[in-house]
Amino acid sequence: MCQKEVMEQSAGIMYRKSCASSAACLIASAGYQSFCSPGKLNSVCISCCNTPLCNGPRPKKRGSFASALRPTFPTTILLLKLALFLAHC
Repeated sequence: MCQKEVMEQSAGIMYRKSCASSAACLIASAGYQSFCSPGKLNSVCISCCNTPLCNGPRPKKRGSFASALRPTFPTTILLLKLALFLAHC
């Protein structure tokens, strides 16, 4: 079976996807039922499924590191001016 764990921690949501025997996955899922509170800190939810790729892709993050590094408009202008200056040297 496919097994998916979703852990909500202070650092963010962590996902673990793996394969497990039917018995192991169902036991783990049942064992963590009392810890599964989606949206709450320290929640751990385990789900099982048995069709191809049924545990699906990881949800996209709302913000990403790449977008944090995107230069702002003034920075872009400054870099263009620097490039033009260096081209004339």
